[in-house]
Amino acid sequence: MRKISLKMPVAAVMTSLLILTTACSGGSSSTGTTSDGKKEVTVSFRSSGSEDTLTKFFQSGLVDQFEKENPDIKINIAPVLASEGDYTSKMVLQMKSPDTAPDVIAEDTSIIKSDAAAGYLEPLDTQVQGWPDWEEHIIDNLKVGVTGEDGKVYGVPATSDTRGIWYNKELFQQAGLEVPFKPASWAEVLEAARTIKQKLPGVTPLNMIVGKANGEGVTMQTLEMLLYGTADTLYNDTSKKWVVNSPGLLDSFKFIDQVFNTDKTGPTMQVALNGQAGSIAFQQQFPQDKLAMAVDGSWAGSTWAENGTAPIANVEEKIGFAPFPTQNGEEPGATTMSGGWAWSVPAQAKNKEAAWKFIEFLMNKENATARVVAEGSLSPRNDSTEVDGYTDRPYTKEAQELLNVAHFRPANDQYAAVSAQLQSIVESIASGKLTPEEGVTQLKDNVSRSLGADSIEEK
Repeated sequence: MRKISLKMPVAAVMTSLLILTTACSGGSSSTGTTSDGKKEVTVSFRSSGSEDTLTKFFQSGLVDQFEKENPDIKINIAPVLASEGDYTSKMVLQMKSPDTAPDVIAEDTSIIKSDAAAGYLEPLDTQVQGWPDWEEHIIDNLKVGVTGEDGKVYGVPATSDTRGIWYNKELFQQAGLEVPFKPASWAEVLEAARTIKQKLPGVTPLNMIVGKANGEGVTMQTLEMLLYGTADTLYNDTSKKWVVNSPGLLDSFKFIDQVFNTDKTGPTMQVALNGQAGSIAFQQQFPQDKLAMAVDGSWAGSTWAENGTAPIANVEEKIGFAPFPTQNGEEPGATTMSGGWAWSVPAQAKNKEAAWKFIEFLMNKENATARVVAEGSLSPRNDSTEVDGYTDRPYTKEAQELLNVAHFRPANDQYAAVSAQLQSIVESIASGKLTPEEGVTQLKDNVSRSLGADSIEEK
């Protein structure tokens, strides 16, 4: 992995990530002002502890720089040490009262719509319309993830990711397959897998996450990567209903069935149903030349970096990252699922104007890019590629380009229940316990039973 070298002022932020200069606080001032009359902006986000990258990012001198430029504002960094689920619950409780609501909050893009609908978030339309970077530099596709069902903007995308096909170039060449791999349809992915199986015994042709022990990875990395490459979706934003029976859904189930049962080009069930299937693929099988392809996230490549869990020398010469195609090559030709975090302002925040100033500062070209480089994620800004160091990270350029064809999970509070059903059904199809047709019937019956018959529709 090439060494990252960022120019000033990004370098000033990045080289001081380990310098802790700002005290962290876990609460919010009841008045919104400090004893010397400054507007206090409390910033809350999920933290994994003192070594958390975002915590270090704020404590790197970034806050000092903002406060120097805005002497009437005091930034109060308030990381929340919690799991993702617990963080969401804690933030909902805090946002319900002006006494506890932070002024800036990190929102998972998958819950922004539901939090906005519940009245917890402040619309930011006026602010983004007055911010030139919103139109010129924030990637349009990512704006969907921060837009509420009322069409208003409730956040600014801060980090992102994509998914595609990781493949072993050396194994492809041994099998006589073209490198770089650029499949134009599902059929070409399946054909490549069959060729690998025929010509390279002992190599797993295609890894897809199908074991329900892997949770949301099954839905997002596998089922939705397929479904959103068809003409259909999982949720109808117009009717507000779950689409439990569609040609695209059936074809997605059929693809999984073909890989694991008809062609038998997927991993063994022992690996496929393992809750660590992704780690096995990237930490063991890829480095050992035992796996040819895997559909997974853009972050997975960090496994092979110099400081990763399974370093691979000259990794870009050995491993490639290809876009996952639409079903039959329909426009735009490729598809991906994207997630990430955004900065939002709670409706009960005390200092909304000052909060927006800080968000603008966080999301300028230099600061937004420095953060995602530190975290190993993708930038929501189209001009981050101009910053030295951003695309020096292997595969970042390819993964970044996929943001232009990105889709998001349905941002609905019922999604978790539907996703759990899909995880179980995908596992059953892959293991041969259900046919694709039976999978569609089971999804319809189970979602109808759990959410109500009026919550579903069929195509």
